[in-house]
Amino acid sequence: MSTVALGTGRTWAFGLVRGSSQIYFQQNLVSGLLVLAAFFVADWRMGLLALLGAIGGMLGGRAVGYRRGDLSTGMQSFCGTLVGAAVFAALGGDAWWSYVLAFAGGLATGPVTWLVDALFTRTPLRRYHLPYTTAPFVIVATVISLTTTALAVPATASDLPDDPVPAFLLSVLTNVSQVVLIDNPVCGALILAALFVASWRVGLAAVMGSVVGSVVAVAMGEPWSEIANGLANYSGVLTAIALSVTFLKSSTASWLYALPWVAVTALVTLFMHRAGLVTYTWPYILTTWVALVVASYIRGLPRPG
Repeated sequence: MSTVALGTGRTWAFGLVRGSSQIYFQQNLVSGLLVLAAFFVADWRMGLLALLGAIGGMLGGRAVGYRRGDLSTGMQSFCGTLVGAAVFAALGGDAWWSYVLAFAGGLATGPVTWLVDALFTRTPLRRYHLPYTTAPFVIVATVISLTTTALAVPATASDLPDDPVPAFLLSVLTNVSQVVLIDNPVCGALILAALFVASWRVGLAAVMGSVVGSVVAVAMGEPWSEIANGLANYSGVLTAIALSVTFLKSSTASWLYALPWVAVTALVTLFMHRAGLVTYTWPYILTTWVALVVASYIRGLPRPG
């Protein structure tokens, strides 16, 4: 086998695995394997659809000019991974066209990523250094959701308890897993372990975002069943990681700054749910973009080196 072929194979393999960890902003093979395992624990078809979406995302990224290095880090596959998971959550994995749609949706994240990236790097918005983050995923998944309503399968009834104390405790894990559209606490524990493997700060930030989000959901009177299955504030997990340790240099100031924005994310999530809007990770994306613009005017909240 030639060195070039070996290098290419490694690039794609690493991209597939790291794509799962990049959903939570991590470039870690072990973390990626654990997150990927969570998909297969939830349902083997979900895992397969996530992989197909990731492959589509990498092919789409290459088609619009992203380099092999972007593939290897998982930056061109994580949105496709989420699209595959979203296809399973909405349409199931029994029909052959679910697999075609996951791949095609992943492929579409390539040009959509390029467009969002261009918006933030080739317009006056570039001064704020905003990341495209999961925006390509939510754009593609929202289009898929709105155009395949007639094909949607009923959501599986949750068997999680709706008693206050166990529901709240379970939400700490299911908030983490619902980021990737899974309402399984075992999968949440796997993913949380993946985040602590990547960095104890990342794991702690995820816990902080999960707990704060659930507290806000309780205060807003959300049903305990919604809190237990993680639907009330999974986006807050991403907001907490994004603002405390990822897009701002980790410090006491960044952690304190993240806290109110996690609460804002929870409020946006609940508003979108009650308005019947397609949610996905829109609450995290919109809140974090605003938070990063505001942070650019605050001394003491620098971006990472």
